[in-house]
Amino acid sequence: MTRLAPMAAAAAVLTLAGCGAHLEAPSDPGVCWHMVQTNDGGFRFNKLADHQPNLENCAARLEYMRLNFGRLGLREDQVIGAYQGQFLFLQREGVFTARNLETTRYLALVRTGDGRLAIPGAIKQQ
Repeated sequence: MTRLAPMAAAAAVLTLAGCGAHLEAPSDPGVCWHMVQTNDGGFRFNKLADHQPNLENCAARLEYMRLNFGRLGLREDQVIGAYQGQFLFLQREGVFTARNLETTRYLALVRTGDGRLAIPGAIKQQ
């Protein structure tokens, strides 16, 4: 069962990529969104938080939600959200951002050795 989780996540990403040209991230100022797939194969954005000053704060909210899903026994390897017209992809390696689901994703935050999120280069290595 554990081996199927990465394949399911990959299938979900491929499904999302096929719809990327028609799907735009909400651009409401300061609003953090969580994107979910509906039963009919469409997508919906659920408002997660208002008054978020930047992308990093939105990513932290999405990460907190992902961790709480894990505590409930729901495994979420990848969470997709949105902030001011940008898609956010929370993955094992960190947080990536893109203008749509088909374009190149850019690294916004990396995971530290203990799993926290940090701005790349912010933590000095010894």
